[in-house]
Amino acid sequence: MARLHTSNLSFRYEHDLIIDELDVTIPAHQITTIIGPNGCGKSTLLKSMSRILQPQQGKILLNGQDIEKQHTKELAKQMAILPQSNNHTGGLTVGELVSYGRFPYQKGFGRLSSRDYEVINWAMEMTGVHEFKYRSVDALSGGQRQRVWIAMALAQETELIFLDEPTTYLDLAHQLEVLELLKELNIQEHRTIVMVLHDLNQAARFADYIIAMRDGKIVESGTSHQIISNEVLREVFQIDAHIANDPKTNRPICMTYDLIKGEKKNEKTTHTSNLDAVINY
Repeated sequence: MARLHTSNLSFRYEHDLIIDELDVTIPAHQITTIIGPNGCGKSTLLKSMSRILQPQQGKILLNGQDIEKQHTKELAKQMAILPQSNNHTGGLTVGELVSYGRFPYQKGFGRLSSRDYEVINWAMEMTGVHEFKYRSVDALSGGQRQRVWIAMALAQETELIFLDEPTTYLDLAHQLEVLELLKELNIQEHRTIVMVLHDLNQAARFADYIIAMRDGKIVESGTSHQIISNEVLREVFQIDAHIANDPKTNRPICMTYDLIKGEKKNEKTTHTSNLDAVINY
């Protein structure tokens, strides 16, 4: 069971404090989603926990061990990371890209073993991209490409998977396709998934645990019923939201919202009832 915890974590870009003394515990075998306005530090927190960025203060402990002291290959057997920008594949085929997930297990000249090929084929089957095995990744749709990247992460055989805005630039159908795949991996494969999302209704629908951030600090964390509330959204996004119950999922859903008077005075008050585009910060 992957146990991930941050202690007193802080990160600065030059003189700007981005995340400030955060203590975070990621629940094992659940989907955790980080939400918050632009610039609040959510992607920085994700990148720090996955060792893409090195914080100036604090520790990230994975199963009680400081990830900064672990060898890269050994850490890659425990966590997989899908960054936000993953469009450059250099003409690789689907099978070739997914095979990169076996890098932590390769020795010597880096030849793939029969076990490697078994895992690669399983990962492609699991994500529904095996039929594209010999096709160029660049020739696939956005949703299909995202599935290939998730297959590569699965091929690493890690319990913990990080994703930074995995639905960005995808249309609504492909967003749902990717999120349903992640939920399936969580339930069937018991993967612990941590991701940044902008869409609050998607976070409410798919996350077991939500971390709400503002100005480098955690405002609140908990279940969707605890976080997707008018009180929390007022503090995090400075909006007055109308929250209802989704009859399909029995989870909260933001039906409409307004900017709180006196906040963001340089912007016009925003109001929408289009559920397909709710609060896409």
